[in-house]
Amino acid sequence: MMMQVIITLHLGNMKLLNGIGIIIIAQIISFIQLQGQVKWPWAKDHPLVMMLFGLPIGYMFIKSTGIINEVTGETWPGRLIGQGIGIIMFSIMSWIMFREPLTIKTGVCIALALSVVVIQIFWK
Repeated sequence: MMMQVIITLHLGNMKLLNGIGIIIIAQIISFIQLQGQVKWPWAKDHPLVMMLFGLPIGYMFIKSTGIINEVTGETWPGRLIGQGIGIIMFSIMSWIMFREPLTIKTGVCIALALSVVVIQIFWK
């Protein structure tokens, strides 16, 4: 009985990590899709091609939402986890692609986003 509970918890955690991983990938691709026009002239000149990224991005968000809803049994955790990860990934990608500095204000916002994600994952 105890082993079954441990295995169930482990599988739930793995599914949750899968959902979060999918969100991270979708956020990275979404950032490139939307901010690529600022970085690369080609992306600015071909908005219809960049728009095609929306299909896999949308599919990834749909899948991650389903996975997180399945694990948590609620809709709010997935929304809040996705929002928090989106803020964190946007900050990371802004630094990677544009070398935008991390200000105190942005750092506080990232910390708040991370706290929302942690609360949603660990507060039962």
